[in-house]
Order: sequence, then structure tokens, then C-alpha cells
Amino acid sequence: MSGWSRDELERAFTHYEATAQEAAASGDWNCWADLFTEDAEYIEHLFGTMRGREAIRGWITKTMAEYPGSAMVAFPIEWSVIDEDRGWVVCQVWNRMADPGDGSIHQAYNFTLLKYAGAGMWGSEEDIYNPAHFVSMIEGWETRKRELAGP
Repeated sequence: MSGWSRDELERAFTHYEATAQEAAASGDWNCWADLFTEDAEYIEHLFGTMRGREAIRGWITKTMAEYPGSAMVAFPIEWSVIDEDRGWVVCQVWNRMADPGDGSIHQAYNFTLLKYAGAGMWGSEEDIYNPAHFVSMIEGWETRKRELAGP
């Protein structure tokens, strides 16, 4: 048993989701990094493993300030599963690009495993995805932007 109620896990996850949306809208990812414990571990299969909140902060603020991260404007969650016994949340997150100008949606997903640490904070996150899907999604988005810009 994790020691946390389903209600606490749901509240923490709802706050996580809202904070990601706030960070995406403002471009300031510091509030999102603050959701992690000081000794948190973040496993990102393309970028590696970050250990500690400040390492996570350094990575996320840099990544989301540079292209293509800077063109990702929303991270809607398609579904989530809460494992009360472990204190884990597993979800599918869409990484959505800005509107290229015609209202079309260009996105790719990842699966995220969050491990709760209590007090509204996360002790671990792992993002699992296929980088090739992101490459083809971004190429399609760039192509559409060029088509809309015209000759």
C-alpha cells in the first residue's frame, strides 16, 4: 500500500495536468519543475535521466525554450490510470504543436509514469515514446506551415 488515498492522488494529478497547461501557455516551466521533490528522478528516453529537481528544471526550461519544444503549446491527457497501491499514475499525453494557420492538429503522444511522493509532489517521472513518431509529426507540421505561407 502506498499510504495515499485515491482522492489525494487524483488531486495531485489534476494539479500536475493544470500546471503543465499553465507552463505551456506562459512558456515558464519553473512551476512545473516545482512539482518534483528535491531528489526526484526524471527518465526521458531521448535526453537521458535527470536526478534532482534542479536538474529537471534546467532540462525542461532549456528544452521548452528551444525549437521544437517552443512550438509545442498544449499537452492534453487522453487517459490516465491511478494505481492506489503503488501511488502511481500512468497516462497518455499528447504533445501538440501550435496551429499552423488552418486549425489542423499536429501531435504525437507519449506514455508517462508518475510516482507520487506525497504532499502534492512527484518523486519520479518516466516518459516513454517513439522519437520517430515525433520526427514525422514535426515534419508534417512544418510542411503544412510552408504550404499555408504560400510561394
